Amino acid sequence: MPPNTPTVPPPKPDSLNSSLTRNIRALEDRRKQEAAVATREERIAEAITGFTGSMRFVYLHLALYGGWILANLGLIPGVPRWDPSFVVLAMVASVEAIFLSTFVLISQNRMAAAADKRADLDLQISLLTEHELTKLSELVVAIAEKMEIRAAADPELQEVQKDVAPEAVLDEIEAQQGEGALAR
Repeated sequence: MPPNTPTVPPPKPDSLNSSLTRNIRALEDRRKQEAAVATREERIAEAITGFTGSMRFVYLHLALYGGWILANLGLIPGVPRWDPSFVVLAMVASVEAIFLSTFVLISQNRMAAAADKRADLDLQISLLTEHELTKLSELVVAIAEKMEIRAAADPELQEVQKDVAPEAVLDEIEAQQGEGALAR
């Protein structure tokens, strides 16, 4: 690595924090569990979406549709024209688009459900962290007072010692968004 690069070499896997390693394993195990309980239809939709989102799919379509167009323009000797107006090609492409969009929507719904679970987990961890930090700040202020350090008078510390009520925060966010919508 050049000496002036802003990146740091990645840590060796054995140097990761044991808690972090455990969390990574737990999340990977959860993904495997969710994949194992996926219905057959979901697995089929996922496989189709995976293939249709690949360059192999693009190359296949380039060959099929390109051959179809070239043959029906009469540019391939010995191959009769079967769709000179391309009406059948348009119909095939339309039906394919209907099915492909359905498979993509099924996959997106499954991914959205997984994202919702992760967002809920993030929110719960954030709320727990906020509560723990509030309790720690109370403890630090108590220690400071015991050591006769005037920390309790600091308005920021008094603010940090208040537990946050998530429903009050959501109400305020919604009220601000409502005001923003009215201003438009």
